[in-house]
Formats: sequence, C-alpha cells, structure tokens
Amino acid sequence: MTSKKICVIGCGRWGKNHLRTLASLGSLAAAVDVDDAKLSAALEQYPAIKGNNNIEEAVMAGYDGYVVATPAETHLPLAMAVISKGLNVLVEKPMTLTANEAQMLIDAAKKSGSRLMVGHVLLFHPAIRKIKELIDSGRIGKLYYLYSTRLNLGNVRTKESVFSSFAPHDISVLNYLIGSKPVDIQAKGVKFLQDEVYDTTMTMLEYSDNIHAHIYVSWLHPFKEQRLVVVGSTGMISFDDSTVEKEIHLYNKRIDFEKGMPVKVEQPDEIVKYEYKPPLEEELKYFIENLDGKISVNIGEDGLEVVKILESVEKMIKK
Repeated sequence: MTSKKICVIGCGRWGKNHLRTLASLGSLAAAVDVDDAKLSAALEQYPAIKGNNNIEEAVMAGYDGYVVATPAETHLPLAMAVISKGLNVLVEKPMTLTANEAQMLIDAAKKSGSRLMVGHVLLFHPAIRKIKELIDSGRIGKLYYLYSTRLNLGNVRTKESVFSSFAPHDISVLNYLIGSKPVDIQAKGVKFLQDEVYDTTMTMLEYSDNIHAHIYVSWLHPFKEQRLVVVGSTGMISFDDSTVEKEIHLYNKRIDFEKGMPVKVEQPDEIVKYEYKPPLEEELKYFIENLDGKISVNIGEDGLEVVKILESVEKMIKK
C-alpha cells in the first residue's frame, strides 16, 4: 500500500479507532484536538506523531489526507478548513447536521479539487459486500424487502435522537444494497427517558420497483442486535453483526403458486463463506490508496443522501 501522511482531527471515542488503525497502516502523521488531555493521551501513545490544538496549524502542514472524527455539529467548519486549502478529507458520519451544510462541502470540494469521502464504514464490511454480491448475481431473485435493526441498552444521547445517532449506518447500507435512494419515507418515534430526545424509532422506506425496507433503532432494548434481513423472490439472507460468528445465512425459501394457491418451498439453508477483514481498516486503506486517484465509494453525494433522509425522518417524528 502507498505510504501517505494522514492527520486525525478528534481524539475521542471514534477518533481513537482511526488513530490506532492508521498507526497500524504506517500512515498516522498527526493528531488534532482542542482538549489538551485527549491530545496528550494520543501523543503519549503515538510519540512519533505531531500534535496540534487548532485546525489552522494542522492544515498549514499540508498532510496527504485528514480524518474528521469529531461531533457532527463541528464537521462543517473543520472539513471546510481542510477543503478550502485543496486538501483531502474523510468526514465521519453523519457528514453534517443538515443537507444544506453537506451540499456546501460538496461544492467547496469541487471548487478546490479536494477529494471528499464520508465515513459510512459498513460499506467496507466484507459481509455487506458479499450480500451485495449475492443480490446483484440474482442469487435470491427479485429483491422484495429489507429490514435493519440496531438495538442496544445504553449509548443514550442528550442532544440527538436515536435515529440520528444509530441509523446513518443502516441508511447507507440499504441505499448501497438496493442501488438507489428511497422515493417515499414514513417514520414514527417515541420518547421515554427525556422530554426532547427520541429513544425508539421505526422508519419505513419505499424504493422504486416496489422494493421496501424498514429501519428499527433503539437504545432502550434488553439485548444488543445489529441485524440485516434481505428477502427476495427465490431466497432470503440474514446477517447479525453483533454476534461473534458474524455469519451470513442464506435461506433457500420462497413462496410459489400452484393452481392459484400459495405453496411454501424450502430447501436446506446455507452459511455463505467470506473473509472477514476489519471494516475501518478497509475503509482507511481505500482512502489512502485513492488520494492520488478518484474516490468513488462513499463520496460526498452519498453522504448528502443520508443526511437528507435523517432530516426528513427527524421532521416526521417531531410532528
């Protein structure tokens, strides 16, 4: 892999994962954080890198690429500081808080020539890519519907709903697997713990060609589940990323009609083999390897579509 110098902006919970992964790839050059304690901890763990308390100094250094791994409300100014200098950036999900802000980053990147990528890391999960391969090959026939659940007890936020916190992953995966964006959205949310923050949401998405999907997310749930189910005309797929095994189950099941009557057809199920690789590592490898070329996965426009859906759902549940 081509060696590049990458600067991580934000040394918090997810930023630490970027720091560790980039260090393992030999591409970690610098870290930025306004919190002295977090920055000091990063520099102590990675003494060979440079540290900055402000984005201006880090941008002046002109690294090959930057990763913005800070709270979503800071993504616009931080990413814009990088892009305005014609530098390359990977912005963590969600790309921004609003579609207008996302469009501003896209427009600025086009003007400056920066490569802009959004951190929808599950699109680099080898299981998700294998499921995409199964769908596109026609292995389960015509696509009917999909559903995604992201459930757990905890990680409760005080300023954003569970949908904005959990669902960007699911939205990006559904759009990727289906290969289009939804034409209609319906959503419902419920508040239990706090007056202004939704703890559970159910979102229904309709895509062209009569393909449907739903996303159920909750941080008020007795067990952890990150399940994806895909149903087609000749088969079905199930994958739960929260399990240790992380197996893809292919169900050779369908409904046929005989003399106008529905008949269940079942054949032995299969476990689909794939080579597991850490998704974040695969994402950062892709980012690094394409800094001198063209980024075509998780581009700014993809991040914009996710933000548009987040905005739409937030408006619906608040009604």
